[in-house]
Amino acid sequence: MPRKTIEERLAQLDAQKKALKARLSKQERTEDTRRKVLLGAFVLHRLEHGRDEISKGLADWLRRELPGFLTRDTDRPLFDELLKEKQPESGTTEPEPAANDK
Repeated sequence: MPRKTIEERLAQLDAQKKALKARLSKQERTEDTRRKVLLGAFVLHRLEHGRDEISKGLADWLRRELPGFLTRDTDRPLFDELLKEKQPESGTTEPEPAANDK
């Protein structure tokens, strides 16, 4: 078997380098996606279960900032429920004044 020329060996090494770069890029994208999913799950958990001021502030901040971040019309419906103002629970609202109380 004849020995490979230097050019052939360089071409083979270049192909290996490209393959390794592609694998690294795929791994980085996978990790980035996982990071985003976990962060989103954490935020949603705080919104659903958090009763402290930070969680309430987070909900207000998201309602204020998220609409400007969502650029695709198809993305907005995914966050409709999240962007709605929470209505006060029944029994906690003040009664409306009677018509003759003017």
